[in-house]
Amino acid sequence: MERQFSVGQHLRELRRRLIICCLAVLGGAMVGFYFYEPLVEVLKYPGGFDEPGAPELQAVQITETLGVTVKVSLVAGFVLAFPIVLYQVVRFIAPGLTGRELRYLLAFLPGSLVCFAGGCAFGYFVLLPPALGFLLHWGSDLATIAPRISNYINTTVMLVFWMGVVFETPLVMFLLAKLGIVTARTYARWRRYWVVVAFILAAMITPTIDPMNQALVAVPLIVMYELGVLLARLSNRGKEAKPASATT
Repeated sequence: MERQFSVGQHLRELRRRLIICCLAVLGGAMVGFYFYEPLVEVLKYPGGFDEPGAPELQAVQITETLGVTVKVSLVAGFVLAFPIVLYQVVRFIAPGLTGRELRYLLAFLPGSLVCFAGGCAFGYFVLLPPALGFLLHWGSDLATIAPRISNYINTTVMLVFWMGVVFETPLVMFLLAKLGIVTARTYARWRRYWVVVAFILAAMITPTIDPMNQALVAVPLIVMYELGVLLARLSNRGKEAKPASATT
């Protein structure tokens, strides 16, 4: 049974969901702040800064290390609060779903967490080493490269984070298909445009101009889209099976 909300009720519901999300992120950020030193060491690993003879990260400004700590803590807080944030988003945008449909959607929350973690792992282990290697060694014969810690952490965190978001693409496509907003045929028609969008996003996400590194982002984007098309078709097939079973 659908529930009808007035504009005021929608705004109050939105405010309540936002407060819950902010509190969840704040709690996760407090945990991230406690472990910020190990987290920074983990982020330094793909750049090879733990190897003998590697250059040291530089802090030029007095507040630079503090800013790095805050950024790492906030990103860690969002990652830890991601299941709660996603749950609140689903509860807000799908108030008209039946209890069965809502439980079905909530069952995919663990899958979204797995996809996000898989994207972060791909960015950390596959994409970061060649990208950072390109950036840290390009022009090293012209000048001594002494990267700033704020610039390095910002590059690594943003790249890993956005790769995690990219890997959510199939589940978002499945959700839109399940809600009847977009069909699998529409996704299939948009395929040619998505290839162009994938390379544009790759150029925005990747901090290098190296085509190889950009391809490492664009190809997973295209694969994730094709997986989303497949999931959308499976979703529509399930809907088509209901009327058939009802007529028997």
